[in-house]
Amino acid sequence: MILNKSLNKNFLDPAVVAKIKSLELKARLVVEGFKVGLHKSPYHGFSIEFSQYRPYIQGDSIRNIDWKVFGKTEKYFIKQFEEETNLISHICVDTSKSMQFKNKGSISKMDYAVILASSLLYIMNQQQDAAGLVLYSDKIEKYFPPKSNRIYLRTLLKQLSKIKTTNKTETSLPFKEVAQKIKKRGLIIIISDLLDEPDKIIASLKQFYSKKNEVIVFQILDPIERNFGFDKDANFVDMETGEEIITQPHQIREGYQSAFNEYLSKIKSGCLNYGIEYNLIETSQSFDKALISYFNKRKRLH
Repeated sequence: MILNKSLNKNFLDPAVVAKIKSLELKARLVVEGFKVGLHKSPYHGFSIEFSQYRPYIQGDSIRNIDWKVFGKTEKYFIKQFEEETNLISHICVDTSKSMQFKNKGSISKMDYAVILASSLLYIMNQQQDAAGLVLYSDKIEKYFPPKSNRIYLRTLLKQLSKIKTTNKTETSLPFKEVAQKIKKRGLIIIISDLLDEPDKIIASLKQFYSKKNEVIVFQILDPIERNFGFDKDANFVDMETGEEIITQPHQIREGYQSAFNEYLSKIKSGCLNYGIEYNLIETSQSFDKALISYFNKRKRLH
């Protein structure tokens, strides 16, 4: 599919993408709209320990052709190496009830997370990376180990397309279980609103870091969760606990913003202390911000 420049830009807009029914098409259009090369592996050629040969395939670098073998067989063969591998990734998507929230954003936090996760899975599949999916709330709802084939991609997209939010946000237990399941180091991508205690969040993320995984965090928020821009008296209901409070927003806005900014600062500084990539994403923002962060991380892993 070839898209003109104006369409490319539109397909990074959450409000536009949300109108498309097929999740696979959403992912494809977001990725094509982003206009990036999809076929560079950050680990390619990383090892120097020779393992075996395989036939040359169009697109392979000619640097890896064994010319001595060609001289004997008149056929092109590529050297493969023991640790030569594409990236192994786990995408962890928060499915707690708070992710349903939508006010000022173009779409709900859950819808944004699903489209972002799907776009990343699509990119990884194009790059022949092994990608897995974790759906979690206060426990692991579903776990799919990393694989790299087209059929598996559709399986993961199907799971994402039928997500139903449930339970509350709780990072400690599900992240501990995921860390135990990971056998080979790779990239861990967290997509969540992170509405949990900052200390718990950082301690949970530290488990991935301690096993030498690279970690990217995408904290997805509705704009009004940061600015508390409600203009009328309202009855606020906690989506996870059902607790209610009636208040006048203008009376508590300043205190709310101060407390919320302190909470965000703790998460960000905690991530930076452990070399974890932290990204604050509002649901009104185009998807390119998150995708740029992902590709920058891959570049640094090379």
